[in-house]
Amino acid sequence: MITMTSRWTEKQRSWLTLLGLWAWLLVLASTRPLALPDEGRYAEVGRWMLMSGDWLAPRLNGMPFFHKPPLLHWLQASSFAVWGVHPWSARLVPAFHAGLMLLALYLATRSTQGEKVARHAVMILGSSLGFLIGGQYINHDMLVACWISIAIWAFAGALLQSGLPNVRLALLGFAACALGLLSKGLIGLVLPGMVLLAWLIWTGQTRRLVHLPWVRGLLIFGVIGLPWFIEGQKHYPELFNYLIIGQHFSRYTGGTFNNQWSWWFYPMAIALLLFPWSLLLIGTAAPRKWLQIWRNERTASHNHWNSLLWIWLLVITIFFSFPKSKIVGYIFPVLPPVACLVAMTWHKWHEAGRVKSWWFTGLLLTSLGLSAGVNWAAGRHSLKHSSQDIARVLQCNMTPSERVYVMGDYPYDLPFYAQLTQALVVLEDWDEARRSSGDNWRRELFEASDFDREAAKNLQPISALAQPADKTWLVTPSNVDALSLHAAWSMTFKGVAWTLWQFKPSTAKSPPAAQDERLPGCHD
Repeated sequence: MITMTSRWTEKQRSWLTLLGLWAWLLVLASTRPLALPDEGRYAEVGRWMLMSGDWLAPRLNGMPFFHKPPLLHWLQASSFAVWGVHPWSARLVPAFHAGLMLLALYLATRSTQGEKVARHAVMILGSSLGFLIGGQYINHDMLVACWISIAIWAFAGALLQSGLPNVRLALLGFAACALGLLSKGLIGLVLPGMVLLAWLIWTGQTRRLVHLPWVRGLLIFGVIGLPWFIEGQKHYPELFNYLIIGQHFSRYTGGTFNNQWSWWFYPMAIALLLFPWSLLLIGTAAPRKWLQIWRNERTASHNHWNSLLWIWLLVITIFFSFPKSKIVGYIFPVLPPVACLVAMTWHKWHEAGRVKSWWFTGLLLTSLGLSAGVNWAAGRHSLKHSSQDIARVLQCNMTPSERVYVMGDYPYDLPFYAQLTQALVVLEDWDEARRSSGDNWRRELFEASDFDREAAKNLQPISALAQPADKTWLVTPSNVDALSLHAAWSMTFKGVAWTLWQFKPSTAKSPPAAQDERLPGCHD
């Protein structure tokens, strides 16, 4: 009876730890403004989907935006419908997936390594920068990382059991691959497949593949993952060429995209995302010891778990190290196995008397403090580029029928904060932009306009600045020279990063919009 009570208490501690770390993630998610450009872009795509009712085509500034599949936008639109349009409700979607990733790590590790190691793994991942900052960042990376990790855990769990594979776990793996496909495209399927195939080859288990429930699994995968691609291709014939060829293969093999780094980028990113816990992993990776571990694990079936974790880490890191363009969020799928490896290392060192229990508490507090500090600094940095102050002025001084022009740059967060009901009119030399733009906001917009000629009217030449409609608003970066504007443009408000102008043909001052005519969210 004492043993049963003790075990239950250990489980309670694990669940409270998991829930506490996730709750802390939600608190951090509520304390900073949208980061630019990603969070402004993707939050607005979700808001527009809810406002427009078009659940087929994600839209940026009213134009089809097919950089990624739509799962993030579907879930964000649903979150906005329930919780309202706020940065926090937008962040609920990646935060939910971060929590799901943490839960999967706990369940998978507990099934093979026991309760204490599983709880330590949860504390390591859940206190890290990768979880507490990446887990609330609005983009597709945490979603696909979550489903990749669940797919690997599920398939590996099915195959680790003696005898025939566990059918339920295998079917969960197929469903996770489909959701990964809807999260960010082919890597949701390719990366679990590569990791599992490499692991089965290394451990000599490839014959077990034939026993997986392929027919039922592929049916589940097809029902979940393919309908949007089929329907989207039907309505937008260039979808496959743009999304799969352009945004997948060209981005992987091309050398013209942003964020180009050398091979060391992802090892450094892993070390920083899990610092200071990553110091323990580095301590276990001495070349002689590492080679000895791998040589022994290949022939010892009871050590297949260790092989899975190392192969998972190496395969995905190597895969993303080949392209020249590298982004930190791409490496999120390796955080669960690294956290598990660190927890197992700590457990072995603690049992051998090499480390003291209070050291773990010190590392935990250091990691939590570091994440809180980075979150605060990120919020301060975002405010320097935000158009939130401009949005507040617009909300209380314009009516939904009025249009907002932008020139000189694109304020990704402005439509979201102001809750504009019409797309921005973006003024630019678009012919020159098509000839010379690299991987930037101009390319995003004119490529989106190619899918919808009617919505392409949102992109106008700079000459439109001279003859806008009456009571039109203009937003420019703060460094734009007023002398370059038409004389009828009058400065209304100068914010931290942006300036707001209003077109007034006469010198008469326009009265502010009546309360019932203002945009949603206005508060006097």
